[in-house]
Amino acid sequence: MRDAPLLAAARREQPAVAPVWFMRQAGRSLPEYRRVREGIAMLDSCRRPELVTEITLQPVRRYGVDAAIFFSDIVVPLKAVGVGLDIKPGIGPVIEQPFRTWADLDRIPELDPSMIPDITESVRLLTAELGGTPLIGFAGAPFTLASYLVEGGPSRDLARTKALMYAEPDLWRALLDRLAQISGAFLRVQVAAGASAVQLFDSWVGALPLADYRSHVQPASAAVLAAVKDLDPTVPRIHFGVQTGELLPAMAEAGADVVGVDFRLPLEEASERLGQRYAVQGNLDPALLFAPHEVLRERVRSTLLSGALAPGHIFNLGHGVMPGTDPDALKFVVDTIRSYKIAEYR
Repeated sequence: MRDAPLLAAARREQPAVAPVWFMRQAGRSLPEYRRVREGIAMLDSCRRPELVTEITLQPVRRYGVDAAIFFSDIVVPLKAVGVGLDIKPGIGPVIEQPFRTWADLDRIPELDPSMIPDITESVRLLTAELGGTPLIGFAGAPFTLASYLVEGGPSRDLARTKALMYAEPDLWRALLDRLAQISGAFLRVQVAAGASAVQLFDSWVGALPLADYRSHVQPASAAVLAAVKDLDPTVPRIHFGVQTGELLPAMAEAGADVVGVDFRLPLEEASERLGQRYAVQGNLDPALLFAPHEVLRERVRSTLLSGALAPGHIFNLGHGVMPGTDPDALKFVVDTIRSYKIAEYR
């Protein structure tokens, strides 16, 4: 497993061909995913080991990618500790009682591994099937989890979240500390069961300026990533956020080995902002998967060229696979990447 291209790139080495996987590759656009999920709610799907295994493996079989991403959702550990929530189709996570006061903190207990034995079973089933292909563990970062809890669901402006953060800093800190424990424990269970790398998703943190990120968010994200390092320092930690170009150095300093870059910033510029000290992951615009193959091929090539200027590069999208994406487009991207040797374009 140590020689797997994705893990080599995470160690800032350069395998012969850039490793590739896709965020939201386990589902979204695959007809086989829709067949096995038919009639099963999202949260139920994430807690059935045989189903989790099948869904996680589907893109590995179809595309031949260099890693599987554990099929889950960022609110799964919140549900596991007893938070009342559901995932509404076309909306996203919806919280029954949004977080507002200190009393609400009592409704969010710490996550104990005994609450999620199915996650351990799922990871063990997967690693047995994957062989030498790494499994990436999955968790949501404290800020993004907090935004759902405070807003009660998805939000465009995160007004309530920011208001709580600024007006009640002690309560905010206590909330993020609790969420850091939950996300850290969730990742530790996956690593203990056999995950070879982890990715911490902070989908909405790009809404913050750098100073506020450093003071109000970074410590909690650092605690999550430290929980993984304390368990196994050889497991690479990928840290990804959306619209986080100005936050990249601070996100790296939180304890990342690999920094995910969305599609808005060229990889070479991201690497310069990171001081050429971290591997990068990304960052093809998911919308390009709808473009003609000749356009897609050239943009894949330019992404590879840009990534080759970093100490290590894991090819990925700059965000997740969009619904309606043709699975053949993703296969075309993988085949295109395989046709380029890193030594040829460095």
